[in-house]
Amino acid sequence: MSDHYSDRDVQREVTELEQQSATATRLFDIRTIIGGLFVVYGVIVTLAGLTASKAELAKAQGVNINLWTGLGMLALGIFFLLWLWLRPLAPPVPSSDEERSL
Repeated sequence: MSDHYSDRDVQREVTELEQQSATATRLFDIRTIIGGLFVVYGVIVTLAGLTASKAELAKAQGVNINLWTGLGMLALGIFFLLWLWLRPLAPPVPSSDEERSL
């Protein structure tokens, strides 16, 4: 028994694989990972800064370093996520050699 695919079937499968590849590319974009981590850690450090005691502030000479660092991390994380949203990766364009083989 020979499995024979028509050109239409092959083209449909290629299109589906390209869509899956584009989705995986967007999902594992380094900006997503960096932005997400900075937002999560920024929230944690900001909360630590908001709940700082007088003794902790006295150790840092009156500067609430956790609050400022957390807000900076949040801003950087949001920047990376906005960058990802405003300038998404373009889908890969097949080279001329790949087009000829199809």
